Amino acid sequence: MMFQERDYLLRSGEEVIEFSMHDERNCDSAYEAHFVSRKDYEGRSLSKIGPALSLIHSREAVRKIAALIDKTRPDVMHCHNVYHQITPSIIRAAKSRGIPVVLTLHDFKPVCPVYLRLREGRPCSLCLDGDFHQVLMNRCAGGAIGASALLYAEAVIQRWLGSYEKVDRFLAPSRFMRDAVLHRFRSEQVVLLYNGVDTAEVEASTRDEEYVLYIGRLSKEKGVDTLLRAHEAAGTWDLVVAGTGPLARGMQMRYRKARFVGHLSGQALKAMIGGASVIVVPSECYENCPMSVLEAMAYAKPIVASRIGGIPELVVDGETGVLFEPGDAVELQRRVSRLMGDASLRARMGAAGRIRAEKQFSIEKHNANLMDTYRSMVSA
Repeated sequence: MMFQERDYLLRSGEEVIEFSMHDERNCDSAYEAHFVSRKDYEGRSLSKIGPALSLIHSREAVRKIAALIDKTRPDVMHCHNVYHQITPSIIRAAKSRGIPVVLTLHDFKPVCPVYLRLREGRPCSLCLDGDFHQVLMNRCAGGAIGASALLYAEAVIQRWLGSYEKVDRFLAPSRFMRDAVLHRFRSEQVVLLYNGVDTAEVEASTRDEEYVLYIGRLSKEKGVDTLLRAHEAAGTWDLVVAGTGPLARGMQMRYRKARFVGHLSGQALKAMIGGASVIVVPSECYENCPMSVLEAMAYAKPIVASRIGGIPELVVDGETGVLFEPGDAVELQRRVSRLMGDASLRARMGAAGRIRAEKQFSIEKHNANLMDTYRSMVSA
């Protein structure tokens, strides 16, 4: 959504001032001289105090954002995923200069030090009320005591500094996310703003090539194993799995009947979605507002999805698709088999999903509500 928002603002004649970490994948920016140096914590030892502290507070980011703000005097600072490479320290830098701050909640970081509210691969709510020592006690960072201790320390220090409390408006892409962070923040701080899908760029597909499609990461919390077990038990419909991840090789060895096509993008991905009969989102984690669901609706595809997190806010059970209990392969198999046995039902649900995407989750509606939030910040 960040890049869609940026493109919309530029098309609308607004000036957009980018601030990021240097990375070869970045878009061109007139402000890249102000970007912070590249930091990659993945797989890196943080036993030394310097690198560990830079994950919590970046002096470089504070210095550079301060200079950029002083030079450009923006009306609003909108943050996306600033946690470690840039750090929430930039929030205080902006606020000290009178700049209102908006932050999009892509994950649960303010109420879960490890982002995803997962403990040993299962949904967790232990830290919602601020009891962050749970991440240390349960070694939530992949079982590693060192990484868990660092994330615990980060959460406690950021709370002590009041970094997130200084944010003027949090944008929650689902009611589920909003309800979660209201354990920490005031109601007026958190605005519900669903992600949007550009239905003008996606043509509703009437193709139905009689296969079920999963698109996404092949990891435990995504529930792909549950889907594969349901497929094995059914034996009456074809399953295409598009994606990569840590479980990919094992799944390919174990489930021979499914067709694994790897990561798809561009026209290949569009063609695969366009030909699908049903899209399955079998997540076993607290999803926020998954774009995979919105895009399936835009393509006029019926959805079979887990009843978890923000997903039930998108899929209307029995109208645009069907919901099932996370991890229940038997129920999932029944739900998918029913749809695969009724082409007219698939068409009706897909058409209803397209209409819902156009009316409730269009990129135009998202952008209009985003601008309303910005204006409320500036006028205040």
